[in-house]
Amino acid sequence: MATVYVATDLRLERRIALKVMHGHLSDDTVFQSRFIQEARAAARLADPHVVNVFDQGQDGDMAYLVMEYLPGITLRELLREQRRLTVPQAVTILDAVLSGLAAAHKAGIVHRDVKPENVLLAEDGRIKIGDFGLARATTANTASGAQLLGTIAYLAPELVTRGTADARSDIYALGIMLYEMLTGEQPYKGEQPMQIAFQHATDSVPRPSVKNPGVPEPLDELVLWATERSPDDRPLDAREMLDRLREIERDLSITPVITRTSPIGVLRDDVAATGELTAVLPATSTGPTASMEEVDNATRLRRATQRRRAKGGWLIAVVILLAALAGGAGWWFGSGPGSLVAVADVSNMSFADAAARLQEDSLIAVQRDENSLDVPAGLVIRTEPPSGSRVDREAEVTVVVSLGPAEVQIPSFIDSAEADARAGLDTLEIRVDAENATFFTDSAPDTVVGVMITPADGAEPFACGDGCAARQGDSAQLWVSLGPAPDVVGDSEGSARSELEGVQLVVADESATETSESIEEGRVIRVLGREDGGWLRPGDTVTLVVSTGPPLFEVPDVVGLTRDEAKAELEAEGFAVNWALFWNAVPNDLTEVTSQDIEAGELRRRGTEVYLQLTVTG
Repeated sequence: MATVYVATDLRLERRIALKVMHGHLSDDTVFQSRFIQEARAAARLADPHVVNVFDQGQDGDMAYLVMEYLPGITLRELLREQRRLTVPQAVTILDAVLSGLAAAHKAGIVHRDVKPENVLLAEDGRIKIGDFGLARATTANTASGAQLLGTIAYLAPELVTRGTADARSDIYALGIMLYEMLTGEQPYKGEQPMQIAFQHATDSVPRPSVKNPGVPEPLDELVLWATERSPDDRPLDAREMLDRLREIERDLSITPVITRTSPIGVLRDDVAATGELTAVLPATSTGPTASMEEVDNATRLRRATQRRRAKGGWLIAVVILLAALAGGAGWWFGSGPGSLVAVADVSNMSFADAAARLQEDSLIAVQRDENSLDVPAGLVIRTEPPSGSRVDREAEVTVVVSLGPAEVQIPSFIDSAEADARAGLDTLEIRVDAENATFFTDSAPDTVVGVMITPADGAEPFACGDGCAARQGDSAQLWVSLGPAPDVVGDSEGSARSELEGVQLVVADESATETSESIEEGRVIRVLGREDGGWLRPGDTVTLVVSTGPPLFEVPDVVGLTRDEAKAELEAEGFAVNWALFWNAVPNDLTEVTSQDIEAGELRRRGTEVYLQLTVTG
């Protein structure tokens, strides 16, 4: 809503920042009131970590603010350069921003636009928060209309859902900013702003240590506390969060490097010496005689010479100062801290890309391979030293590249107890399905009868009952015995159905029938299972084979045959033969069968006796 210029205050001879509202907004009373409100809000704050506002005014249609000029960069520019900050850097910046916001909250002012772009990092080490253009008093905390002010990436859930903001909304934005400083990225991303806003309202911010394992747990907890979705669960204001940060600083032995500055203004030497902020100025002659005193040429020459000498002294001092700065810069970038470079984050890159990225920072990549369950083969797992560490230029950085999951040898688990098989597979980093495949087998119940491996790379599953080679991260399903299926041979059909259905086998409505020499009629001869002959599983369909009794055979016609011929033919068909005893004494050739008690063609069981009537022939 404005353009900021570097300007010179001609009256006080100092550099200032001049913030001029855009001309096309001059007719908008809402923007004008917000512009003036920024000046009033910031002017009420007397804190070394808040950008000072010196003046506010109007030049025709052009409204402007006169502010403190801070040569340096913003936190956003620092994040672009380093991607993510070290823990001491993040703590130092957060300490300063919380100090400034604590003063604002104490004065009843909510910033409502806390983000890296509004955190200024001066060249002399000062850290200040500025741009109170969206600030409002805590008593007037409702967003106007349906418009949400503030950057969407740092917007508190209550601003998304209810359009209200208080000091705890600033705390939420600070938590998001701390997450970004520690991890190098924002927790929520989306193609559309509303997608990000929806995530703020429905999701919880993850721990920074998930993205950066080097983040200490106390800072993890501080981020989670500051970004609770419910405002009541967050710190009450910046002072409460600052007190907790100071405890963390003591626990982690971190001392923020913060430059403290005096209030704006210049103290005279005698005031600085006495410590008194109020002093009587020495009397000066202001009468007409003093103002009209003549100055001769000698006096003017003497004064000009003195000015030239003073100017020459200043030039010499400036040259010496520049030489010292040049020497200091040479030391800083040659052998001091400036010669160090940060190790870039090259995780999930190929080794070639990682080596090229590190070479940009004058670092030498050395490959080392390592198995990994989480990172695909050929991509970088991590670097040693880790990303963010500062090392000398031309130093070697070990780039750990994934070989993918390690190969393991699975032993045979056949006839092992299910619990033992699960423990053995877990030890080998093979994921075991929660659900077993169960079968009716001759093995004891709850023992393993097979193992089926499903590769993590999507290859076809394969059996591993007798042991096999697999890779960590593959999954396995155990085949477990339920013991033998119920033996229903000889049971009645109804009893057999009940028993089989009791173990979750489905019995076909239509039973098969067969004759049986040994199983009486109406009893089960056997159970027909799977067509492939495999083990039965609960839910499989089986068919009962029920006996119709012994088989029946046709009685042959032996009338007209001799006694022995008739006997031989009947016995060949499985029938018993009988006749009157006295016929045994008659020669066979003189006998002839005249009738049989069971007529030819009738059906009888094997073993049925046929009685013959005989006569003597010619």
